[in-house]
Amino acid sequence: MKRISILVLILFVCFVPVAWSQQPARKCYNSWAEFHRYNMWRWNRCEKVLNVHNVGSLGLKWRYEPDYGGVSTAPAVANGVVYVGTDNGSVFALDARTGTVLWSYTTAGFVQSSPAVANGVVYFGSADNNVYALNASTGAKLWSYATGSGWPVTSSPAVANGVVYVGSDDHNVYALNATTGTVLWSYTTAGFVQSSPAVANGVVYVGSDDHNVYALNASTGAKLWSYTTGALVSSSPAVANGVVYVGSWDDNVYALNASTGAKLWSYTTGSLVDSSPAVAYGVVYVGSYDHNVYALNASTGAKLWSYATGSDADPAPAVANGVVYMASNDGSVFALDARTGGKLWRRFIGDPVGSSPTVADGVVYIGSEDNYVYAFSLK
Repeated sequence: MKRISILVLILFVCFVPVAWSQQPARKCYNSWAEFHRYNMWRWNRCEKVLNVHNVGSLGLKWRYEPDYGGVSTAPAVANGVVYVGTDNGSVFALDARTGTVLWSYTTAGFVQSSPAVANGVVYFGSADNNVYALNASTGAKLWSYATGSGWPVTSSPAVANGVVYVGSDDHNVYALNATTGTVLWSYTTAGFVQSSPAVANGVVYVGSDDHNVYALNASTGAKLWSYTTGALVSSSPAVANGVVYVGSWDDNVYALNASTGAKLWSYTTGSLVDSSPAVAYGVVYVGSYDHNVYALNASTGAKLWSYATGSDADPAPAVANGVVYMASNDGSVFALDARTGGKLWRRFIGDPVGSSPTVADGVVYIGSEDNYVYAFSLK
């Protein structure tokens, strides 16, 4: 019996940490170049600076007020530059070390579409109904594509295999040639498409205000399946291990089979779920308008923990090195222990924070309705 107990202890010590820290066998890129990040999980598995032991020492590195317009986009970080859009219609490129502005580009409508950076190009949508491609180094316009006239583009683009995938309030999902902006295909839903597409294994997953989650062939736009929830789906899906995780305004978080759309489980919160899930360590992290952040078992949907933020937990969480980063509309940014939900750090900004945090190279970047972009790092 003693030998069995020792064996069980050895197995627990050796294998449980491995399961917790299990990571995809992919090259590490410690950047956050688009809303979902390249793995579509909102998890930076390459972050090694910030952790549960030191994140409590985060302090202000810099802040920048771009153009006196609120910042609700999630910053994109690539090659030492932070890219962010503003409610006054501009996109700014800031030096990641200092916050110094490198260039800006102004559109004719608000920019609530989070930029995506790929192969030296910045892609984003604007309320002037255009999708833009700018030179990431200079801000020079390479091309723009006009979606339905008068309809904003608030969906954040995903870029994969030379194609830009983005939704529009004109009820369409678009696939655009990343080099030229030529439309390759479009798929029409019955509602606004404010959800940001996730692209995995040749399939585009996206939500629509017509209450549906769609799976579309990434090459042709052909519908593979759709799943109907009880209300609007403006949450952006996360795709991990053959499962699509997404929130709905019917107060639920859903886990759907990525191949068939069959529901695997759902979890009911106390209010609508506009937040986009993050997936890491076999756990789904997501916010709700019931003022809570939830950690759910990715396989079963069982609640592991919840943390009360004090206001609407609308932005999408970000996960890095055992820490969940989250913002809420009471003006706070939080760092929580990914295992327990315990609060490790909080910064009160003072205005609602609708931006989702971005974590790269030991720095947390976030925008706020107080018109500033913030960078927090270790003191």
